[in-house]
Amino acid sequence: MNETRPTKSGWIEVVVGPMYSGKTEELIRRLRRAQIARQRVEIFKPSIDVRYGADHIVSHSELRIPSRLVPTATDILAHADEAEVIGIDEGQFLGPELPRVANTLADQGKRVIVAGLDQDYRGLPFEPMPQLLAIAEYITKTLAICMVCGEPAGRTQKHRAEGGRVVVGGAGLYEARCRRCHTVPVEDRAGGQAQAKPAAPPVQEIA
Repeated sequence: MNETRPTKSGWIEVVVGPMYSGKTEELIRRLRRAQIARQRVEIFKPSIDVRYGADHIVSHSELRIPSRLVPTATDILAHADEAEVIGIDEGQFLGPELPRVANTLADQGKRVIVAGLDQDYRGLPFEPMPQLLAIAEYITKTLAICMVCGEPAGRTQKHRAEGGRVVVGGAGLYEARCRRCHTVPVEDRAGGQAQAKPAAPPVQEIA
């Protein structure tokens, strides 16, 4: 993958995978290399995610880099004029305009790097990441380790179904699972225990 300074043409890079697969670490690594190369970098994350503070992107392993909170993808455009490299974390929470915004920035000659979940906790495509994958020049799919059997894990397991459509959480609520070990939780109304159920329409969760 080319990590040089954009000249006449920009491009889009997307890093996707389940929770605990190193997406944010990879995003931070690429952005730090751009900073070392003295490129002008602007970094964004959705304002809904302030688990580790409002002014940094932070990985589960505590790597961090300063960032700016934005409520939607379109808000990125107001802060990106001078940047050569744009970093975006948790892209799945920035709304349906993210692919258009990423295209606009790349068309301006910028390098756009987006990290996010490609599947929700039910194993279904997590919009708008599929649309972004379709227009990206470079795609990296990261895998975690299944917390049940130790095999490569491409899905995010949620332990409890309650909490509404947006649930901020980490260890204790979510973990990585392989295809075989992954189940979809629902509340057992009689006993309050989680049980497996066939996949249903997608929901949103913060990872």
